[in-house]
Amino acid sequence: MMFHSENGQMLRSFHFYLLRCRPSSRWTRRRAGFFFLFFLLCFDAGCSRKPPASQVATPDPQSQIDEASLDSHARMVAVLKRIAEETLDTHLTLGNQADGITARINSQGSLPTPELCYLYFQQGMSRLSLNQLQKGIESLQISNEIAMQIHAPRADLNQIRFYQGVAHLRLAETENCCATNNSDSCILPIKGEGIHTRKAGSQAAMRYFLDVLDHPSGLPEQQYAIDAPARWLLNLAAMTLGEYPESVPEQYRVSQDFFQSTETFPVFKNVLPQLHLQTENLCGGAISDDFDNDGMLDMFTTTFDPRGQSKFFRNASSGKLLDVTNEAGLTGILGGLNALQVDYNNDGFMDVFILRGAWQKNAGLHPNSLLQNNGDGTFTDVTFDVGLAKVWAPTKSADWADYDQDGDLDLFIGNETTPEAMDPSELYRNNGDGTFTEVATQAGVDVRVFVMGAVWGDYDQDHYPDLFISNGSIPGNNLLFHNRRDGTFEDVTLQAGVARPYSSFATWFWDINNDGNLDLYVTNSIENVGVVAAHQMKLPIPAGTETMGLYLGDGHGNFQDRAVEYGLTAPTRPMGANFGDLNGDGYLDFYLATGDVPYEFLVPNLMFLNSQGKQFRDITMAGGFGHLQKGHGVSFTDLNDDGMTDVYVQLGGAYLGDASHDALFENPGFATNWIKLTLVGRDSNRSAAGARVRVVIMENGQERSVYRHVDSGGSFGASPLKLTLGLGTATHVERIEIDWTNSTTQVYENLPVNSSWIAVEGNPNLLTSAIHPGQQN
Repeated sequence: MMFHSENGQMLRSFHFYLLRCRPSSRWTRRRAGFFFLFFLLCFDAGCSRKPPASQVATPDPQSQIDEASLDSHARMVAVLKRIAEETLDTHLTLGNQADGITARINSQGSLPTPELCYLYFQQGMSRLSLNQLQKGIESLQISNEIAMQIHAPRADLNQIRFYQGVAHLRLAETENCCATNNSDSCILPIKGEGIHTRKAGSQAAMRYFLDVLDHPSGLPEQQYAIDAPARWLLNLAAMTLGEYPESVPEQYRVSQDFFQSTETFPVFKNVLPQLHLQTENLCGGAISDDFDNDGMLDMFTTTFDPRGQSKFFRNASSGKLLDVTNEAGLTGILGGLNALQVDYNNDGFMDVFILRGAWQKNAGLHPNSLLQNNGDGTFTDVTFDVGLAKVWAPTKSADWADYDQDGDLDLFIGNETTPEAMDPSELYRNNGDGTFTEVATQAGVDVRVFVMGAVWGDYDQDHYPDLFISNGSIPGNNLLFHNRRDGTFEDVTLQAGVARPYSSFATWFWDINNDGNLDLYVTNSIENVGVVAAHQMKLPIPAGTETMGLYLGDGHGNFQDRAVEYGLTAPTRPMGANFGDLNGDGYLDFYLATGDVPYEFLVPNLMFLNSQGKQFRDITMAGGFGHLQKGHGVSFTDLNDDGMTDVYVQLGGAYLGDASHDALFENPGFATNWIKLTLVGRDSNRSAAGARVRVVIMENGQERSVYRHVDSGGSFGASPLKLTLGLGTATHVERIEIDWTNSTTQVYENLPVNSSWIAVEGNPNLLTSAIHPGQQN
């Protein structure tokens, strides 16, 4: 069988055309997991189709004039409205390709040909991405029928039938765990109310996956692209029906041991469905912090969809969240894959910074947003006024720190530099008057790489924050920049030994063993769901597969990778991730919110428990954390103010048909004690970002220390700057030592456990009542 594509090349089969249309460059191969469907949809203009003119962010001149005449907030709303209106024409994963494909189908005639088979496959995949699930299923069925008529190779049939199974499984998810979301929905192992009541979707999915597995193509490239995912999804589909393991043939069955954790740990129930909030959306960011200074932690979320509204949930009391988005003046603040909090003007009210354009190359030349907290429950977008709107570039990661130690927070933005969007990363020095000056070139951090994550941390304890960047460019190391304390930075990556893993994403500085030194964690990022699934099924994975990086620091600038020793050897695909102390023992645990854009990338989010600073144990199944929906922004927080850490995770994919409700895993409580600290800087930045806290306790007759650093955690998701420190079974606090970023130290002694305090820089006494913004003593 042969057919001619428009570029005139002879293609032996539908299968080899599919292979040829996969991305060819090393960079695009690495991004293939995310852009696979986009490249599939490029057939009508050849495999190397450049974005059409409508995808390049060149605003209409008249629109620019009209927008420029508005105040900063109104201007941003107008710009975001225009971007939202262009989404169907420009967006790489939300754009409408189906109409063009339908036109090509109508021009083909009725004779079954490999090209017509492929076009219907394209049409089906495009309709699925647009949430036209039934129409997508119909198109894939026609593609399958044509493939049989033309006697397509088995590899082609398996590719089509695998995605027929994926389509039906997504339909099952939509009709069940999304439409009737409850505390058990989509959490592995699926049981109780998580078992589907509308069963047709999963039943059909099982039939297609079984057909693929019973008739393997034998092609090596399908082992991890088709065969392993089909086996994994077959088991998941059976579980949604309440028919696992008996309905899965033994040769395809995932061991029950995988779903039955050997760890003893209480279940953290997903209580968000009981709050009756509208959180269903695509992937996005999550921030937990006290935005109204009432002592309770609130939530702020964003969405990848340029048409999607940011959400502000105010904590009314004890974790009762109220949607006050409109009242907060946020209507029209749209889009943003990630977000983080900051008090950029030192006024005592937490502001918000939103990052936009991620993964969109030159179709993602969108402005970021700095939302100033007005102190009255409302926010104003001041981006254009403060000098942060001069560069529009695709990004999903940024971090704030006082890198020059002048008492206010500066901003690094890690842009996704590609041949289509060449802007380097940006460093904005805070001028102290509410404006910023871009200084990346002078500082030596104007890097041109595909930044996946960016975090500040004073790893050598000289009180000047250093910068780590996880790098998505291929080839390319991660990057560690040492702060020279003169406004410039030096690349010390190779000397420090933190170049790997090369496939990286979320990252952070933390202290995992309470030795007072900052350690560094870097996630690996496996794009192929088959590799992740194969590991979970205890099957062989490709040689050379990279895993996580866990670098223990010595406080003098040296690191050692101890990931294997700590048990972190699994291939994963996290996007959002963060850390916190789940059981109040004083050691930091972490959560990986996993997944990727393709519908078939359906794997559980993962939770790891820190075992006294010596090892990490996977407690995903035991604790009920294994949500299957695509995970993004993660916040370790205490929304009900009981001293126990809860976990909020923003969920959803990158296609309209892959929306999800968020999850809030409530801590059931442990027999441990805690202390809460809010730090207020005076000479240091007011939110005390970067300060180090040491709490000394006596436990079981032994003195030990618990260390924390004031930050929001990982590079994708933001936890509160207010610290909750687990004290284990200690019954009182011997002393607290606060090492402020300006090098001064304060000590407080003999404090009760299970209490909340406010420490003001320079004040020898701890405060127990909230400080009014602007009050310093």
